Amino acid sequence: MNKPDISFFFPVYNDESTVRLVTEKAIKLFDEIANQYEVVIVNDASPDKAGEIADQLALEYPQVKVVHHEVNKGYGAAVKSGIANTKYDWVCMVDGDDEYDILDLKRMLALRQYYGLIIGFRYKKLYSTKRIFISHIYNAVLRFLFDTRFRDISTGIRLFNRSVLEYVELNSNSPFIGAEMAIKTMLSGTPVGEVGIQTFPREFGAGSATSIKNIIFTISDMLSMRKEIFSDTYHLPHGRDRS
Repeated sequence: MNKPDISFFFPVYNDESTVRLVTEKAIKLFDEIANQYEVVIVNDASPDKAGEIADQLALEYPQVKVVHHEVNKGYGAAVKSGIANTKYDWVCMVDGDDEYDILDLKRMLALRQYYGLIIGFRYKKLYSTKRIFISHIYNAVLRFLFDTRFRDISTGIRLFNRSVLEYVELNSNSPFIGAEMAIKTMLSGTPVGEVGIQTFPREFGAGSATSIKNIIFTISDMLSMRKEIFSDTYHLPHGRDRS
C-alpha cells in the first residue's frame, strides 16, 4: 500500500509540558510512514505557555502550524477547528496530554482500506477508580440511548477519511464530539473500526474531561444529538415525508 498523505492535529489546553513531546513524536512517526503530512496544533486559549511553545514549534518545523482560539471554546470546538484547518484526505488526532501513544496511529493507518473511521478502545486503563467508573457508565448510557455496540466511543485517538464529513455534521463543542462522530458515521453506513490500545498516566497537570462543567456540557450535547437523529427528518430519503 502506498504511503498516504496525512493531516494530524491535536488540541491543547493546560498542556505546556506535553505539546513539544506530542509534536516531535508525530514528526518522527510521519517522517517514516507518510508521503506528505502536516501537524496542526489547536490552542484552545490555554492559560499556560502551551500556545507560545506551539508557535515556537511552528518556527522550528515547516510541517507545523498553529490555530489559536482567543477564548476557550471547549474540546469539541477545538476538534472542529483542527478538522477545518487540515487539508489531506486522511485525518488523525490525539489528545494533547500524551495519554495516548501516537504509534497506535500506525496500526490504525494499516486498516484504512477497510474503514472510513477508526477509533481506539482502551482495554487497559491506568486511571483513577472514579474516572474508570465514569467511563463505564458513559459508554453504557450511549449504547442504550443510541443502540450502538461501541466499546469505548470517546477515546482521544482516532483516524478518519475526510469523505465521512460529507454525511456527518458535527455540532458538539463538548467532549461528546468523539461519540457524535462515531455514531453519525455508523448511521451514514460508513464502516467504523475499533483498535485495542493501552493508555498511559498523565504525567503533568490534571485532565478536565470529567470536570462537572464538561459533564454538564456533554449531557447537553448528548441529548441534543439524540433529539436530532431520532427526529422524523434526519437522513430522510428524498421525496419521503413522515409528518
